[in-house]
Amino acid sequence: METNIDPNSWVDDYSDNLYRYAIVRVNDAQMAEDLVQETFLAGLKNLHTFQGKSNTQTWLIAILKRKIIDHYRKKSSRKEYSFDEPDERFADKMMMKDQWVKEKAPLSWNINADEQLENEEFMQILKACIKHLPEKWASCFVLKVMEEMKSDEVCKELELTSSNLWVILHRARLQLRECIEKGWL
Repeated sequence: METNIDPNSWVDDYSDNLYRYAIVRVNDAQMAEDLVQETFLAGLKNLHTFQGKSNTQTWLIAILKRKIIDHYRKKSSRKEYSFDEPDERFADKMMMKDQWVKEKAPLSWNINADEQLENEEFMQILKACIKHLPEKWASCFVLKVMEEMKSDEVCKELELTSSNLWVILHRARLQLRECIEKGWL
């Protein structure tokens, strides 16, 4: 692939793409900038390990992915939630007890999901809704759904059991759906 890597050109050549990649995943401009900066520093520090099997941007994005995962791991370890006790935010909802309560059933979205994922307005609402999730829930959702990590990898990174991950994702999806229905539909 590339035989000559010039770290002096990284900021000019790759910062915009790395920033776009990070901002979609962390939904925080300052944090995205910090992660890109950390990526460049890690790239410089580990330049001797770059084997040239991929292009420089691909290598830097791989470093950035690791930084994003580390960010969510740190963020999710700040608060612990007990799954043995019911979550007070869902106390009045009686989550899916045998069947849907018609008045509380999800609304029909009647939209093509592929088209809507490209819709900028939808993504802004989704990002805003993710910000309202508890930190651990947001971390799990972003890593599993947006980063498309395997469940066992998310569990390992965030130090969760698979059943805890399932509960967190279930609750996060319910809250996101409710938020999207109120804010967008």
